[in-house]
Amino acid sequence: MTMIDLTGSGAAERFAQLALDLHDSDGVEETVGAVVQFALQALDCSHAGVALVLSGGQLQVPAVTDPVVAEIYALQVGGGQGPLAESMRGHSVVLVRDTASDDRWPEWAGKVLELGVRSVLDMPLTTAAGTVGVLGLYSTGLDAFGPDEEAIAHILARHASVAVASARQEYSLAQAVDARKLVGQAMGILMERYNLDGDQAFAVLRRYSQDTNTKLHTVALQLIETRKLPD
Repeated sequence: MTMIDLTGSGAAERFAQLALDLHDSDGVEETVGAVVQFALQALDCSHAGVALVLSGGQLQVPAVTDPVVAEIYALQVGGGQGPLAESMRGHSVVLVRDTASDDRWPEWAGKVLELGVRSVLDMPLTTAAGTVGVLGLYSTGLDAFGPDEEAIAHILARHASVAVASARQEYSLAQAVDARKLVGQAMGILMERYNLDGDQAFAVLRRYSQDTNTKLHTVALQLIETRKLPD
């Protein structure tokens, strides 16, 4: 595979282009997809992937370059031991120079070695709010990630962290806008049907939400779809 030249003045230009690509990405999955594809071109790695932390501490794997990475991640999802879990917990860079001799996670290392992977670099994706995920880089070559590769991976992880946080914020804002639209539409139905003003219509929705322990936008959606308030 031909690597991107990230030496000299070309480095700033390449990362600037990456930043633009990430900014133009539509949603979290497309964002991390751009990250792993860039990683394949910029670093001496055979495979790459991103695992993200969801609310409640669960892991989501929205982007991998091939099934090998999905298998490696699956070994560590749900409390499994390995460099991904270590990087996530410790908010730290974890390097495995050789899966054939690394004794920190012998069960994991043995299974990864069977998949043909010899070296691993897990780089946390961190923001001011904490670790949002991990960028995983994998190579079939022995000791493939030296100081230069780690430095490039660190810059890539910084770009990815900001892009993922931004994509998530945009998604949350979009959800909030959709919820407000639903509530407004439901209020309009109540105002027309029962001759209520806006405050009274909102109070009705809020009371049903509290009494049924249902989110306000869900009550609104039910009213819009059925034309009646939930029982």
